[in-house]
Amino acid sequence: MRIEHFAYIVSDPVSVADWYAKNLGWHIRRSEDKTPFARFVADSSGQVMVEIYNNPAATVPDYRAMNPLVLHIGLECDDVDSVRQRLLAAGATDAGGIIVTPLGDRLAMLRDPWGMAIQLCHRKTPMIARQ
Repeated sequence: MRIEHFAYIVSDPVSVADWYAKNLGWHIRRSEDKTPFARFVADSSGQVMVEIYNNPAATVPDYRAMNPLVLHIGLECDDVDSVRQRLLAAGATDAGGIIVTPLGDRLAMLRDPWGMAIQLCHRKTPMIARQ
């Protein structure tokens, strides 16, 4: 089996999905104009989607209060430094700076404007095949 999507609940799915589309180069594949206002947003490969929604039956977690190691979206990134600066200028916030792992991977942890952690990952040895 392949991953089709993973989902997380937010207070304003329309704005979150629009920010991801504008700033990460993702594409909204499906959207609902009534509760839960779900947006299925595909990454640039078109192979994986994130469902961003709001359902009043569940409480929106305080993502900003969570340690980013608990939950984050990891993104393959060729130029961690410039993408990090671009996202910071677009409203993201720093959540740990840039680190280089013992394996030589370059990583940066940020938070989107709503607090969800985003990790930019440049792997010394790529872990997934590019399409």
